[in-house]
Amino acid sequence: MASATAKQPAKNAGKSASGGTGGTAGGAPAIPLASPLMGGLNKKKKPFLGMSAPLGYVPGLGRGATGFTTRSDIGPARDANDPVDDRHAPPGKRTVGDQMKKNQEEDEEDLNDTNYDEFNGYAGSLFSSGPYEKDDEEADAIYAALDKRMDERRKERRELREKEEIEKYRMERPKIQQQFSDLKRKLAEVTEDEWLSIPEVGDARNKRQRNPRHEKLTPVPDSFFAKHLKTGENHTSVDPLQGQFAGLETPFPGGLNTPYPGGMTPEAGELDMRKIGQARNTLMDMRLSQVSDSVSGQTVVDPKGYLTDLNSMIPTHGGDISDIKKARLLLKSVRETNPHHPPAWIASARLEEVTGKLQVARNLIMKGTEMCPKSEDVWLEAARLQPGDTAKAVVAQAVRHLPQSVRIYIRAAELETDIRAKKRVLRKALENVSKSVRLWKIAVELEEPEDARIMLSRAVECCPTSVELWLALARLETYENARRVLNKARENIPTDRHIWITAAKLEEANGNTQMVEKIIDRAITSLRANGVEINREQWIQDAEECDKAGSVATCQAVIRAVIGIGIEEEDCKHTWMEDADSCVAHGALECARAIYAHALQVFPSKKSVWLRAAYFEKNHGTRESLEALLQRAVAHCPKAEVLWLMGAKSKWLAGDVPAARSILALAFQANPNSEEIWLAAVKLESENNEYERARRLLAKARSSAPTARVFMKSVRLEWVLGNIDAAHELCTEALKHYEDFPKLWMMRGQIEEQSENIDKAREAYNQGLKKCPHSMSLWLLLSRLEERVGQLTRARAILEKARLKNPQTPEIWLESVRLEYRAGLKNISNTLMAKALQECPNSGILWAEAVFLEARPQRKTKSVDALKKCEHDPHVLLAVAKLFWSERKITKAREWFLRTVKIEPDLGDTWAFFYKFELQHGTEEQQQEVKKRCENAEPRHGELWCAESKHVLNWQKNIGEILVLVASKIKNTF
Repeated sequence: MASATAKQPAKNAGKSASGGTGGTAGGAPAIPLASPLMGGLNKKKKPFLGMSAPLGYVPGLGRGATGFTTRSDIGPARDANDPVDDRHAPPGKRTVGDQMKKNQEEDEEDLNDTNYDEFNGYAGSLFSSGPYEKDDEEADAIYAALDKRMDERRKERRELREKEEIEKYRMERPKIQQQFSDLKRKLAEVTEDEWLSIPEVGDARNKRQRNPRHEKLTPVPDSFFAKHLKTGENHTSVDPLQGQFAGLETPFPGGLNTPYPGGMTPEAGELDMRKIGQARNTLMDMRLSQVSDSVSGQTVVDPKGYLTDLNSMIPTHGGDISDIKKARLLLKSVRETNPHHPPAWIASARLEEVTGKLQVARNLIMKGTEMCPKSEDVWLEAARLQPGDTAKAVVAQAVRHLPQSVRIYIRAAELETDIRAKKRVLRKALENVSKSVRLWKIAVELEEPEDARIMLSRAVECCPTSVELWLALARLETYENARRVLNKARENIPTDRHIWITAAKLEEANGNTQMVEKIIDRAITSLRANGVEINREQWIQDAEECDKAGSVATCQAVIRAVIGIGIEEEDCKHTWMEDADSCVAHGALECARAIYAHALQVFPSKKSVWLRAAYFEKNHGTRESLEALLQRAVAHCPKAEVLWLMGAKSKWLAGDVPAARSILALAFQANPNSEEIWLAAVKLESENNEYERARRLLAKARSSAPTARVFMKSVRLEWVLGNIDAAHELCTEALKHYEDFPKLWMMRGQIEEQSENIDKAREAYNQGLKKCPHSMSLWLLLSRLEERVGQLTRARAILEKARLKNPQTPEIWLESVRLEYRAGLKNISNTLMAKALQECPNSGILWAEAVFLEARPQRKTKSVDALKKCEHDPHVLLAVAKLFWSERKITKAREWFLRTVKIEPDLGDTWAFFYKFELQHGTEEQQQEVKKRCENAEPRHGELWCAESKHVLNWQKNIGEILVLVASKIKNTF
């Protein structure tokens, strides 16, 4: 009872009061609050009256009164077998007992052990039947906020882990569509005709149905229509022959052969072919006249070739008809609402023009000129739409309404086809609008030079603030007159820099170069005095334009004047080097040279600036300019070895060996114990067949500046000269001092190999690996030695040991793959390649090799994967170029070769493959171009390149000879 009362506090409030006095359910009526008896209570009305009861409130509970439930609260008593109110209830729901049983089953929850989970608990909620109160809602909100916060903290890590797991899964189990991705890519090359020619699966139609021919239409002669017109008419007469011989003629009256009128009527199917022909000609003339005129007044359709040009009558708009109608209605509303609004008339005319109704468009725009006679745009649109002479009349009318409109005068000049008429129109325009620079420029362009000069003299009087007119006049005048013109221009326009620069160019062009510097300095001073900000970037751009125009002195003067403006002292060097690179990129070499010259004056002892300038002269200057610069450079930076060496090499390449020797001698004085200068002197002598001098220099170097490289060069000189014993002794002596220098061990092993001492070579390599276990070249030489003598297992073991000592080394993995491939074990090589790519996923040489390990159909897919992993790796780019080469895609292959040599010009293998490619598919010029670029790049690296360039037999060959040699040994086996 108490629970029922708690649920219905409002309903039972009155009942509990009466219940306390023993009253019945229908007790005395309640007194209204507004009655006179309660008048005293209204003055002290409680604030909570009329408000909803608080949660959990039970009326009368505080004074001991409890509510009770009546029949009206719980409804009438019904037996379990009583039928429900719904007559059409389904079986199992037709009695009150069935309904109560079902509700009880729904309330009961399944708390069986089989429905229990260790983490989540029961499938349902244990407290779902309990009340859901406000504190429960707050608790749920707090838990939800905590879950959200924790989820955000782990979100980034979780997403990264999920992404890695997905990528790993995709690598291990690729989709079927990935396996066919190369075939899908080839679908892009299928033409539309090839696609349409693919037969449908299960097409059981015959050949004629599958390949229907195009319908042929043949014009029918007029006689055909005349003949068949008679066959379809009703005959109202009988042939006399039929009546005579077929028994139709009868003596009885009323027979078929009667004299009554109406029996023999004239033929109703007579056809006048002449009138039809005339009508057809008339229709043709109407259609031709409809499309004969275009906007420009020329014939769009040739009347003789009408049938071949019917497409010109098709409207060119691509919009829907309903959209056009809506636009037309909208524009009409705009015109009617505001008839003096020019854009409405223009838009309406253009809409009709687009839909092919040219005459309607002309009518509309002419109506617009009447409504908006002062609108320049409306008149110009009308002139555009009207043909030929009509357009001229429209423009003449426009000039009467707008005598100051420059655009209308220009349009009038454009409509004239004769030069004299154009001049006449423009002169008339200049009489009315003499201040228009645009009109003056157009008029001057039509004149001869002498007349143009006279006209420009008048133009600068009318438009004294136009820089272009002043400069144009100065170009047409003589030297003295041009100077006067430019002086007047400076007086009229004191804030423009172009006048000053033109004056400087004028002086330079006439040989007065000493004035150029003064003019530019005066320009900077004058412009600053007139409040003009000197924009450094704009002046440098002007200098570049002067450079391209051939005004070198002006260009250099401008650079010297503005190069230091607006730059902090600590940023000068960096900014100037960037400016020089920018000028080189724009082709302004003299600007760059001027920037380097100024930088060298400010930083005479900076080795990096001298080097940048020297490389610039080497790439873009002459040999004389380079040597002059280097001579100045070594005077300011005597300790910079590279500058001495560049100077000596320049002399040597020019064939002046004594001068090169003298430069190196001076370098020795400045750098007495420099290894680089010693070795450069040795190379100079050995290249010029002065072997004894080279030996003496090396002996002196070993005593005064002993280094591992000096010993190595000594060993190599004796080796290439054929003195094997002397080379062996020098190598042994060197290894006593520099046993951790791997190249000495390599040379010792190779010397023993050349002498056919396999055991000693193996011993040399093994000793070297003990001292230098991280030298990849030693591991490779030892492995190849074992492979060469047939010890494949030992070679495999050496490479495995190398991989253990040097993990994640692509060179060792590549050699392992190639070893198995050379042995004919392609499956093992593929397996090793997969492991190698897992360990070194970003190795270009491995991906390049993997491309050609695949079968031909899969190579393109592999190359795409390689480019995704190593986009700018030269080995991968070279592999792609070779792939296109193998597919005979010559243009694409050449593009990829060019891209590769641009990214890495030091890779000799690329140059060799490129040269081989041009030998097969290029011209003589292209071959020589590749050879020349290779010689300039001077490559030093590459597997095939080093194998030939470092061979003892090729030690005196230059870059070009080695390129030809490497290219000749390349076989197109890919």
